[in-house]
Amino acid sequence: MNIKLDENLGSLRVVTWLRLAGHDVATVKEQGLTSSPDEELIDICHSERRILVTSDRGLGNRLKYNPSSYSGIVILRLPPRSKFGDWREAIETLIAGLEAADVTGKLWIIRNGNIQEYQAIDSEDND
Repeated sequence: MNIKLDENLGSLRVVTWLRLAGHDVATVKEQGLTSSPDEELIDICHSERRILVTSDRGLGNRLKYNPSSYSGIVILRLPPRSKFGDWREAIETLIAGLEAADVTGKLWIIRNGNIQEYQAIDSEDND
């Protein structure tokens, strides 16, 4: 899977875990995209056909960032003072999820070892 890690997740440890699991990983920092607006970043991910992995809860707004328009959005919800074990659990959950299911066109929120999956909101539901 082609993944882009947002600047809030681009630690060497996280990159290494994902690469060892066989994923093609690019980071916002490596690509000089630090402090890019969310709209720009998600559009770059779409053009590169990469899922965006972030801890930015704003990208979970399905009305603003319709999951069906993207290669996938994954939000890691970690405790405020996350420890090594929290990170490891979140990344292991992500890796297992990517092996079991397709995130394309979906929003995944990973929290406490679980994946909550959301799909696009139909515009008809909002009328």
